[in-house]
Amino acid sequence: MDSFEINKLLAGFLGTVFIVFSVGIVSDALFHSAQPEKPGFAIEAAEESAEGGPAAPAAEAKPIADLLAKANVEAGAAIFKKCQACHSGEKGGPNKVGPDLWDLIDRPVAEHEGFAYSAGMKDFSKGGSEKWTYDNINQFITSPKKFVKGTAMGFAGLPKDEDRANVIAYLRTLSDNPKPLPAPGASASNAPAKPAEGAAPAK
Repeated sequence: MDSFEINKLLAGFLGTVFIVFSVGIVSDALFHSAQPEKPGFAIEAAEESAEGGPAAPAAEAKPIADLLAKANVEAGAAIFKKCQACHSGEKGGPNKVGPDLWDLIDRPVAEHEGFAYSAGMKDFSKGGSEKWTYDNINQFITSPKKFVKGTAMGFAGLPKDEDRANVIAYLRTLSDNPKPLPAPGASASNAPAKPAEGAAPAK
């Protein structure tokens, strides 16, 4: 092989090497990614309060005494029409799917004559020592199955404070001797306040 052929081979080899290096340099310039200061991925979590709980705790339920102070009996009577599919509200009225609700306030739980109560309601009654106080009624009609485990009542509940207060104010009037209303800012067992709007005064 003469020197001319050798020179051609060397020139081809050097040209190939030059092209390869050029392509590498251009690729690095086009697809370069900066090295992170710290390896790994940052995971952000929701902030918690100093006590370790959620940053925005749920609001506490309003006391029934405060709700009853603004209740409207006529509005409660309209809501009670939904209840009449399962309950009567007349004195001496019949038991339906549920017991008659005449004179319900402060009546012993699961003690209405002639009605077959569920095992869950009987357990809740504690042998009749538990009564249908304003607070118990409020919690029960908020979510019956949550408040009385095992109750047969299929009603989903009244989520609005105003609706519950209105219907309880109406239930209070279904009596020959309506029970005193609890004073606002106090428990249901405390001294009575003024009657709910449209309600007869306590005797």
